[in-house]
Amino acid sequence: MKIVLQKVSHASVSTNELFNEIHTGYLLLVGVSETSTEKDAIKLAEKIANSRNFEDENGKINLSIKEVGGDILSVSQFTLYADVRKGNRPSFTNAASGDKAKVLYEKFNQALESHDITVKTGFFGEDMDVKLINDGPITIIYEAQEGKIL
Repeated sequence: MKIVLQKVSHASVSTNELFNEIHTGYLLLVGVSETSTEKDAIKLAEKIANSRNFEDENGKINLSIKEVGGDILSVSQFTLYADVRKGNRPSFTNAASGDKAKVLYEKFNQALESHDITVKTGFFGEDMDVKLINDGPITIIYEAQEGKIL
């Protein structure tokens, strides 16, 4: 399972009209692979909930999302598992099937919420417009396999 975290001052997801938005917090792009497990989802949620990516009163990156009262906008993104080694068209065979990906994506979001963080989502498996104002900018990639952070 792979997560691209972007610290944001604003993020939103829409189709023809606004569906969800957050202000201070994280936009998470969530990729699920064929080998991803529930342990991966829970471990990544714990890691992200406790990550210190916000500035303290001295300007040091030292506070967690909970400490600043931030929210999360979580967007499923199977393209994180694109394989581009051959040819010019990406292959997505490493991405989990829709059914498996949806179950683990939802498990991941529930695990985040269990850390007392508000989690808003996009539309699973749909075309969306995702907008963000990256704060910092801070962008971090988290990945887990076999229940361990890589």
